[in-house]
Amino acid sequence: MSRFISKKYENLEPHTTEEHIHQKKTIRLNTNESPYPASSFVYRSIDQFEIDNLRLYSDPEAGKLIKSISENFGVNENQIAVGNGSDEILAFAFMAFQNENKKFYFPEVSYESYSVYSDVFGINKKEIPLAPDLKINPEDYFNLDGTIVIANPNTPTGLALTACEIEEILRTNRNNLVIIDEAYVDFGGESCVPLVEKFDNLLVIQTFSKSRNLAGARVGFAIANDEIIADLNRIKFSFNPYNISRLSIIAGTAAMKDKDYFKKCINEIKRTRERFSKEMQSLGFTVLESKANFVFVRNDSIQGEDYGKALQDKNIWVKHYPDSLIKDYVRITIGTAEQMDIFIKTTKDILGIEEPSEN
Repeated sequence: MSRFISKKYENLEPHTTEEHIHQKKTIRLNTNESPYPASSFVYRSIDQFEIDNLRLYSDPEAGKLIKSISENFGVNENQIAVGNGSDEILAFAFMAFQNENKKFYFPEVSYESYSVYSDVFGINKKEIPLAPDLKINPEDYFNLDGTIVIANPNTPTGLALTACEIEEILRTNRNNLVIIDEAYVDFGGESCVPLVEKFDNLLVIQTFSKSRNLAGARVGFAIANDEIIADLNRIKFSFNPYNISRLSIIAGTAAMKDKDYFKKCINEIKRTRERFSKEMQSLGFTVLESKANFVFVRNDSIQGEDYGKALQDKNIWVKHYPDSLIKDYVRITIGTAEQMDIFIKTTKDILGIEEPSEN
């Protein structure tokens, strides 16, 4: 830390990611990326003409990308904002809707960036504990006095609220903005996008990083009423009008159009998730009912931190959380069927479970 850093950031705890995970033999199951390549539509859309045009700035309006999102979700183009990943959209939302007289409310165990953004922007935050079963209790969010942020499905648990439960939170907070982070919704959750027409206090945020296989492109979007979108764009165009690259706009537009491949990848991940969950349960693991592209597991015979380190020694990376409530759990991204088979075999080795002999 240099002597020049602002006093208000001296104690900031950034959201960090693990290092040393780019070796070819490493199985990355810690960042919830898709195990499958981008749509063939993406490859075909990036031609020499577009590469030559990299000398030019991208379209600050991202018109083609917004049009593709509009057509896919059946909402008006002025109800959509796009950003450099959903993280940027979230940051814009924390900036745009902070109020010194009101708090931001979000689950105590959830996406780490909510707490980080609150600290960066000097927002008064209130972290609401999960229930003992690690679920979000909707009633804890009724009739609050500030902005509400909920990841649905939640991370790292993978557990989800129903659209009806979200609707009740919206009904009881008519004068509060409710932000629903749907990064993982396509893997089994219920999207709240249809509720945007009904509630002017709803902001839904999604990403291309998970179900559309474009984590490296950094594309996210928000859907809300046109006034909320105008507020987000006020921040964006004051901060960085060219926030999405030319290639990312092209890739996102192409990926949104390939609905068949989108469904194929999701269905394959869900099938693998269900098979993997059953196999882990057979090894004595508690597996939460995930609606995401990952599972959250624990085994009473081994501590979460020890299990994570043992897997890491075998070149398999998962996510462990030191928080006392979930310290015995690890979060495991669903990879390919082959990767999960290797994972099961490795876990058996770690636990000392012998493979049945072949006759």
